[in-house]
Parts: sequence; C-alpha cells; structure tokens
Amino acid sequence: MLSRALLAAALAQTAQATETFVYFGSHSSAPGAGFSLARFDSDTGALSRPEFLLEAKEPAFFVISADGTHLYTCNSGTPGGLSAYSVEPHTGRLRLLNRVLAGGGDTSFISLDRAGRHVLAANYDGGSVAVFALRPDGSIGDWTAFDQHSGRSVNPVRQTHAYAHAIVLDPANRFALVPDLGTDRLYIYRYDEATGGLEPNVPAYVPIAPGSGPRHVRFHPNGRWVYLINEIASTIVAFNWDPVSGALAPFQTVSTLPSDFKGVSTCAELEIHPNGKFLYGSNRGHDSLAVFGIDQVTGKLSPVEFHPSGGKTPRNFALDPTARWLVLTNQDSGNAVVFRVHPNTGRLTETGDPVPVPSPFCERFLPAQKPPFVFDPDPKFGNRQIRGSNSLPLTCTPN
Repeated sequence: MLSRALLAAALAQTAQATETFVYFGSHSSAPGAGFSLARFDSDTGALSRPEFLLEAKEPAFFVISADGTHLYTCNSGTPGGLSAYSVEPHTGRLRLLNRVLAGGGDTSFISLDRAGRHVLAANYDGGSVAVFALRPDGSIGDWTAFDQHSGRSVNPVRQTHAYAHAIVLDPANRFALVPDLGTDRLYIYRYDEATGGLEPNVPAYVPIAPGSGPRHVRFHPNGRWVYLINEIASTIVAFNWDPVSGALAPFQTVSTLPSDFKGVSTCAELEIHPNGKFLYGSNRGHDSLAVFGIDQVTGKLSPVEFHPSGGKTPRNFALDPTARWLVLTNQDSGNAVVFRVHPNTGRLTETGDPVPVPSPFCERFLPAQKPPFVFDPDPKFGNRQIRGSNSLPLTCTPN
C-alpha cells in the first residue's frame, strides 16, 4: 500500500497535469464587475462556472507573469491606466498592489518584457505607448519610455487620429511592434531591456493598406514570421521578419471572412498554436473563429474553416497549457465556450455547454505552479481548493 506521502505526491502530479486555473475579466465599470476565477480540466475540457474574486476598474486586456505570481491589467476608460496584482499560489486569489496612469485614454493592451523587468502598454484613444519598470514586489514603478503617435487614415469615423492598439516584443526582447488602427501603420521600436527604453527603428514603421485598421500582432514560434490582424478590413497580413534589423516584409494578405459573407464584421484577437501549424482569428459580426493552416516552409496561410463562436461578439480567446483546447469569450452573449483543437488539422469542435461569464473581455490560464499542489474538496469555493506549500511537505486531507 502506498504511504500517505506517496499517495499525496501521486495525487498532486495527477492534479497538476489535468487541472488549472483560468481567469476572466469583465469589461464593465458597474458594481460587481472585475475578475473571476474558474477551473479547467485539460483531460475532459470541462470548464467550471467562474467564482467572483474582486472588483476592478474596467479591466480589459490582461496578462500573467511567466512564474504565475502576478497579474497585470489595462484599465479602460478615461483616464486609462494599469493595475498590478499578486496571485496567491494555492488559491489563485488576487491582491491589488497598485494602480498607475498610463499616459493616455482607454488603455487597451498590456504586455511584459521577456526579462521580467518592465511592463509595456498601448493607449488606444490616447494614441500612445508607454513602458514602466517593475518593482521587486511586482508592483508597477516609474515610467521608462513614452511615445505619442500622430496622423490619421481614410476611414472618417474610425481613423480620425492615432489609435495605438497593442505592443508586442519580439522573441529576442530587442524590438517592439505596435499596430496603430488610426494611422494604418505597424510601428517598429528598438527596445532596451536594461533601461526599458524605446527608440524608433529605421524605418520607424511599415504602412498597411488604407482603411485596414491594424489591431493585434503575433510572432510565429520559429521567429521568422509575423502576423497582423486588421480590425476594420477583417484581414491578416503575413510578414517576413529580420531579427537583426527589425525589418518587416509583407508577403501575403488573407481575409478572415468567407467569400460569401455580406454583413458587417470586425476582427478582434489573433493567436498562433504553439506547434506553429495553425492560426486563429476572431470575427465580431460574423461571430466566428477563422482557422488557418500555416505552411511550414513559406509561412503562408490557407483557410481551414470559419467556425461559429457559440455566441455574439467573440473578442479574446486563449489556448490552454496543453494546447489541446481553446477557450473563447463572447462579450455580448456573456459566455465562455470551450473548443477541442484537432491536433492534425487545427479544426475546432465545441465541447460542453457555454459557461456564463458577465461581460467577458479577456481570459488567461495560470501557468503551472511548482511544486505540485493537492486539490481538496472545498464547497465554499465551488469546486476544489488547492492546498500545498513551497516549504512544507504536501499532505492529503481525507474526505
């Protein structure tokens, strides 16, 4: 018979392999809006109903640090801002560390540098980008860089001034790419990870087709290709990437919509499967996920399917840590939908019933924690609470 210690270790390893936390942010300033926490089983694709954690001021796009100890979010509205939270490792609960102004209205995107020293933000309505130092406790410190965009493009409603929509670092932590919806430009900055400085590259941007509305950008896992999703035109542009000079060279543009679609739709999120074979983009209006295969030699995209999102106005989505499942939130339907990802084709299969989530905007899986945790029943939390310690031996609590 296994000893209690061995049994605890076995249970812990099983739990770690199959169950993880997933956070949801509600994009609203109403009382009771903020962050909620659910559990996801990567064996079955089961997603629990989220439990409310705490109120937050219009949390929009958010990210979790690589070690899973901190969560950083944009705060939309005017003035725009950023907030830092610590993550309690055994319960997933959040504790506010601090809030800072981000230098522009409607802060819409936040990312972390790969050295864990700085946080980068894009102010959508402000048309600017900013970088902040991170303090030892994970809170947000002083500004290290700021740049204001200017200009406009051809859409008389959506492109009257600059709208910086994202800021993403390259795999080498040397360049930052910033899609600007208002100017139809993809800006390129040189990034100094030691100081958090930003300097315009030469050239400082690549022009995108007028009226496209650049929104989000992603690097392929091989570091050779970059993919940009355009909100207004509902297109994706593929680029060759030079990691030495920071140069971008477009080689393909594809639509995220089927050829027979005649309605109004705008794009939101873009993600690439970790295996580098599939790309996904969300369509708000067509209410679908566009699935593309990625040619492993050329980087070119080929359409696989346009899968219904399971609700209205799909915005953000995320792959679970195993990359076998995709969780998507439909903002105007107030739900989260789980899809199984086919390992060979990337096709999606909706799994289970949609899970209610109030005004969902973004979702993120908590990175796996070490040492493993033991999951014990806890009716108060709703499913199971994690128990364990980084310094004490794990024990198994009998039912």
